[in-house]
Amino acid sequence: MTIGDYLVFTSLSFSKPPNILWVLNFCSVFLDMELKKIKYEELNARQKENYNYHKVASKLADYGYDCMRLNNDWQGADFIAVHNDGEKMLKVQLKGRFTINHKYKDKNIYIAFVENNECKMFFHDDAYEYAGHDNTNQSWAERGQHYANTPKRYTPIISIL
Repeated sequence: MTIGDYLVFTSLSFSKPPNILWVLNFCSVFLDMELKKIKYEELNARQKENYNYHKVASKLADYGYDCMRLNNDWQGADFIAVHNDGEKMLKVQLKGRFTINHKYKDKNIYIAFVENNECKMFFHDDAYEYAGHDNTNQSWAERGQHYANTPKRYTPIISIL
């Protein structure tokens, strides 16, 4: 919408045209608006999580999904993605990197993360089974979790959105 369109709209929406000072103020704010890209590395943990959520949700929208963030984890999910066909729903756990964890096993959950400016997603139980852990990995043996840059062997089960 242009400023001209906005002025026509506002004059039609009100019983009288808007105050000229209001119009001039609106125009100066609208014309002076400056968008500046952020540096991801400078964000704190909460800001990174919000950034990653919006990146992933935007990509899922390209596939017909509407994402709804949850206030509290629900069955391990940070958000749900509902397809516009009304039949498919994904429970998604948002992570900062590739993650496999015992606590997500058998929860029908997807893991989504941003890596190298690409949104990636995989079905957790597929990765869990694919891993075939033998307790030689220290973080797996001690805590039941594995975090890393995505190992190349998982490429076949990871979708790049």
